[in-house]
Amino acid sequence: MVLRIGNASGFYGDRFDAVREMLTGGGPEGAIDVLTGDYLAELTMLILGRDQLKDPSAGYAKTFLRQMEEGLGLAHERGIRIVANAGGLNPAGLADALRSLAEKLGLPTRIAHVEGDRLPPQEGVLTANAYLGGAGVAACLAAGADVVVTGRVTDAALVTGPAQWHFGWGPEEYDRLAGAVVAGHVLECGTQATGGNYAFFAEHDPAVFRRPGFPVAELHADGSAVITKHAGTGGLVDVGTVTAQLLYETAGARYPGPDVTARLDTVRLTQEGPDRVRIHGVTGEAPPPTLKVGLNRLGGFRNEVVFVLTGLDVEAKARLVRDQIEDAFTAADSRPTDVRWELARTDREDADTEETASALLRLVVRDPDPEAVGRALTGAAIELALASYPGFHVTAPPGKGAPYGVFGTAYVPAADVPHTAVLPDGTRVPVPVPPKSTEDLIPVPDPELPPPLPYGPTRRAPLGRIAGARSGDKGGDANVGVWVRSDEEWRWLAHALTVERFHELLPETADLPVVRHVLPHLRALNFTVAGILGEGVASQARFDPQAKALGEWLRSRHLDIPEVLL
Repeated sequence: MVLRIGNASGFYGDRFDAVREMLTGGGPEGAIDVLTGDYLAELTMLILGRDQLKDPSAGYAKTFLRQMEEGLGLAHERGIRIVANAGGLNPAGLADALRSLAEKLGLPTRIAHVEGDRLPPQEGVLTANAYLGGAGVAACLAAGADVVVTGRVTDAALVTGPAQWHFGWGPEEYDRLAGAVVAGHVLECGTQATGGNYAFFAEHDPAVFRRPGFPVAELHADGSAVITKHAGTGGLVDVGTVTAQLLYETAGARYPGPDVTARLDTVRLTQEGPDRVRIHGVTGEAPPPTLKVGLNRLGGFRNEVVFVLTGLDVEAKARLVRDQIEDAFTAADSRPTDVRWELARTDREDADTEETASALLRLVVRDPDPEAVGRALTGAAIELALASYPGFHVTAPPGKGAPYGVFGTAYVPAADVPHTAVLPDGTRVPVPVPPKSTEDLIPVPDPELPPPLPYGPTRRAPLGRIAGARSGDKGGDANVGVWVRSDEEWRWLAHALTVERFHELLPETADLPVVRHVLPHLRALNFTVAGILGEGVASQARFDPQAKALGEWLRSRHLDIPEVLL
């Protein structure tokens, strides 16, 4: 009684033809039962909110509707259900558009949607959406829906919903639900589970990762699952790729959600064969009594200019142009509220190309007034073209200021959110919220560490010689998951990579709160860095605004590693 769920999208803009690939692949023995698609990131909700300001009928992922021009027919032929959160801010509008499309195509496709996540308007807030669970999806599927579109549900709900429907799990079967949550978290980012963005890619034939296939989860009635992919597709599924995705954008041992709180410290991974990793042993607990709410608001306007500094005297050139720009702001009495300078020493000594002889000085400005980041900046920068450092030029002329967003979170009682399943016949079914029992979220005490390695000779080397990492964003915070592949490496890592050492290796985090979470079964440490991303990805506070490469920076840092591990 296996339920095979495939994923065809990890974000709004993912590979367009993945829907066809997943619906037609797998062969008779490996065909999927349900196809999911995750289209909603924190930034996406802001983009959809701005779309809806221009057109109230917008607010959903238009790419999904175009994919369904072919996908509806393919799914109908093969009896595959489709579940996607592409509804964004307007799931009812997307459902209507899909019905029109199905009628045009002559297909008897039954369309349902889930709503209730969108909270009443708030002063200064563009979008406010609660993260719903999978029960609404399950109700729609039980009513015979072929396609279910949702708004803001948790990413894992795209899997827990079909699993509840297929296996008939009750709301308090926490271990089974937790297993589905973990499988859903592995699937949600698409090819990141099959070798995309994988730390150890260089250990394999490069051809393996040129076009990774999308992941499939084979769910069992007990909540365990096998992660795999369609035969003949690119990429790799092994314990490392699955571990990397499990650590992505998570934090401590308790992973809370509206369906269940999954205990990540209980997850066990076993390689069952080529491109097959079994997830088992997952335990769950009652969900918290509140739902997370994602809030997006317009924070103001931003602009930037990148000065190119070539050859000698880079620091002096940077100092000169910085002083000139600051003088111009003062003279015009128009200094933006937030002015940030960053010098990236990308230059090399005695370089054999002009580009490699050049450094980049990046100026980013923000202000509530678009004029303060528009004309004030362009005038100050362009007027220096013949009056600044030798070799003056910029990567692109600064233009008008662009609006930027700010992401925040809040929590509301689950009972206050009208989670509703709108069935194919239009019947509106309230989804019971909250569950009968809930538990407040409290941290799990750190487990006992393994005994340290015996003392021996060490060698200075990059951490990435033995450790993988994956990092990402959660609002203004970032997480960095670090794992190793052997028990001996774990004995060293668990003791060597402390919070203090983390601060030393990544000096940009030195003044920020960092919390370390220990996950022994995964041989992993997960670090959360509070505030490093400012007000979230849309505010673009850092060079790497989503902290995607924070883990790779950590892997590149040198420390003393036991020679026995190298």
